[in-house]
Amino acid sequence: MKPISCIVAGAIAFAVAAPIAAQTVKRGDLSITNAWSRQTAPGQANGGGFMTIGNRAKQADRLIGGSSPVAAKVEIHTMSMDGGIMRMRPLPNGLAVPAGGRLELKPGSHHIMLIGLKSPLRLGTQVPLTLRFQHGGSVTVQLKVERISHGAGA
Repeated sequence: MKPISCIVAGAIAFAVAAPIAAQTVKRGDLSITNAWSRQTAPGQANGGGFMTIGNRAKQADRLIGGSSPVAAKVEIHTMSMDGGIMRMRPLPNGLAVPAGGRLELKPGSHHIMLIGLKSPLRLGTQVPLTLRFQHGGSVTVQLKVERISHGAGA
């Protein structure tokens, strides 16, 4: 391929991929952006989900649960370090999404756990995830499966 052809092909690939990477799902006053997960190894039982949830309402909302056809169970978790040991704990009461604010789900912090994966999460695929909110109802997003190293610096 000639250099100019490579540049054109790269630009086209970026333009086609950009809408997926910049995915925003809106429902009422809620918006979910940049929903993603990491690829998993064969036999790995669990995976994580990360995203930013915005709330334009004048009333706080609460992320209270979720479901996905790729996992036996979906939980909302927090992660902390305790004496050099990583501890993940479920948050049965969910997480607040502040009025006029946002909630970030990211590695090393609050996140979604996909428990009991039915098959590995494969790089480049998308995984459906339905989130349940106390006031906003259910919102389905697609988690874009990224490389295992994605978000490591977050």
